[in-house]
Amino acid sequence: RQETKERVLETAKMLGYKPNPVATNLKYGHTNTVGIIVPEMLTPFASQVISGIQSVLYANGIKVIIAESDEDPNKERENLQTMERFMVDGIIICLCSYKENLDQYIRLQQAEMPMVFYDRIPYGMNVSQVIVDDYIKAFFLVEHLIREGYRHIVHLQGPDDVYNSVERARGYKDALVKFNIPFDKDRMLKAGLTFKDGANAADMLIEKGVSFDAIFAFTDTLAIGAMNRLRDLGKKIPEEIAIASFSGTVLSTIVYPQLTTVEPPLQQMGKVVAELIIEKIKEPLSPNRSIVLDAEIKLRASSKKEKDSKGK
Repeated sequence: RQETKERVLETAKMLGYKPNPVATNLKYGHTNTVGIIVPEMLTPFASQVISGIQSVLYANGIKVIIAESDEDPNKERENLQTMERFMVDGIIICLCSYKENLDQYIRLQQAEMPMVFYDRIPYGMNVSQVIVDDYIKAFFLVEHLIREGYRHIVHLQGPDDVYNSVERARGYKDALVKFNIPFDKDRMLKAGLTFKDGANAADMLIEKGVSFDAIFAFTDTLAIGAMNRLRDLGKKIPEEIAIASFSGTVLSTIVYPQLTTVEPPLQQMGKVVAELIIEKIKEPLSPNRSIVLDAEIKLRASSKKEKDSKGK
């Protein structure tokens, strides 16, 4: 009766009762949450993508749970399992390794867990994903260095189990082929991912006596680490050694000289990822889609040779 209903509501208000949203959501089979798993939070890359994701999900009444795997596939596996326990409605992943945890992705797919991958993807799997063309942008960036007059270009590689690294290295090699520049294995280093890794790579090049006049690095962090170390050693950037990289975060604009880099549209990437996960949540069996966004090559002072008065 209305009278009883009013008495119940009045008593609930007096006692400070609040409904449990988790229990309410479970009753209807959803939690209105999406899990996001990223490999690192050191650089602004993840935060910019997450900002784009949140702008779309929050507008649709969906909250996010964020977990960092710290470039560790075991932590990534634990994060996946945690998201399951929290009964998220979907998972967005930028993975550590395209060779690890495939069994988990397959299992989650079979369980009809909505999933979308971005940037770093499980190469070879049929999944919804949002990426940029690592190969072609790496090719064009190395081509820029060559056209600027640099011929002895070092490539600081990322880890072998990150497929972006494979594609960027392929772009580097093919650009050399186009301009008939011989490939030198001493100019291709498996460097890592961090600022320190970049500095260590610079030291290694100098110690080994490798002749080079430019560096194309897998990420901004590697490039900045190498650039800072080379400047400490008295090298002039870009007069003696040009530096260029990939990932295009704000880090590339707050160093001196400013860094030439490939800049993915990170906010847009996040928004597209969010739209795909909403699509998957509404219809888990909908066809997987692969979306390739256009990244912009930002030419800055770290790779531009001074021209003489005759333009040479």
